Amino acid sequence: MNAQTTSPDQAAAATMTAEQAAHFAEVFERLVSGVERVLLGKHHVIRMAFTALLSGGHLLLEDVPGTGKTSLARAIAQSVQGTSNRIQFTPDLLPGDITGVSIYDQRSGAFEFHRGPVFANIVLADEINRASPKTQAALLEVMEEEQITADGVTHPVAEPFMVIATQNPIEQAGTYRLPEAQLDRFIMKTSIGYPDHASTIRILEGAGRRAHAVVVPAVIAAATVVELAALARTVHVDPSINDYVSRLVDATRTSTEVRLGASVRGALALIRTAKTLAAANGRHYVIPDDVKQLAEAVLAHRLLLDPEAEFDGVTPSSIVARILIETPPPGDRQAA
Repeated sequence: MNAQTTSPDQAAAATMTAEQAAHFAEVFERLVSGVERVLLGKHHVIRMAFTALLSGGHLLLEDVPGTGKTSLARAIAQSVQGTSNRIQFTPDLLPGDITGVSIYDQRSGAFEFHRGPVFANIVLADEINRASPKTQAALLEVMEEEQITADGVTHPVAEPFMVIATQNPIEQAGTYRLPEAQLDRFIMKTSIGYPDHASTIRILEGAGRRAHAVVVPAVIAAATVVELAALARTVHVDPSINDYVSRLVDATRTSTEVRLGASVRGALALIRTAKTLAAANGRHYVIPDDVKQLAEAVLAHRLLLDPEAEFDGVTPSSIVARILIETPPPGDRQAA
């Protein structure tokens, strides 16, 4: 890491400078460009994934099979010199299959903890809604606490640590819907979707190569991700931006079509991701457009709609889109 990036302790004590923002944006774009070699034509989704990572959060992807979710997780891990594991969620998956188990060692006469697949920098939880609520809760607890306690011993997970969970929106038979309280643990939700025509042609031209054979060159070390995340937290947020986010969140709670609006955690997530996106765009301060770009991905999955509204075809995304139109943003501000 070069001298333009401060340590986490130094970053916490100061506001990001314009020079640091320019450096952050340059590194961010290199990360995105590297992963784009694997996930063709998905620039926006990759930016969202790295925004989640550098905001210290987790990502929920609702997508049909075969859109590149595993490739995305593996490519992100490779680009930051990190480790990645994939967990295929099934109805018979147990919490210990994720977190690890303690096994008695006859030679030492003591129990030895064997770490599960959650001990990696990037963890892909594939089809998370197929596992039982107890198993889902085990993963979501690790996401929140970033540690596992077994036999009275605490085992921290890797740094950085990010879960990319997926669920299939088509097949609902034999699945367990994630409760709203657990959906709230994901900093944002998005989808990859199918590639456009030009990207599909490029994919077909490379059909002779297996997806896992493509190696994304490392851009930064895993430790540097932690430093960048700490630096992103120092982006300046004007009081008017905080007021804007608060009004947006309040509007989700007062809407007649919503039974449960966005939580305080959702408001905090919107500010955190807006800071990261501002830095990724080369700015050391947040503007209303940063909030607008992220509002749907951060807030929509936290809303629980009224059954009559759902029957009428109303979606959480349409609610957020309407609120953005009805809630006036603060005037453009100059750099601090």
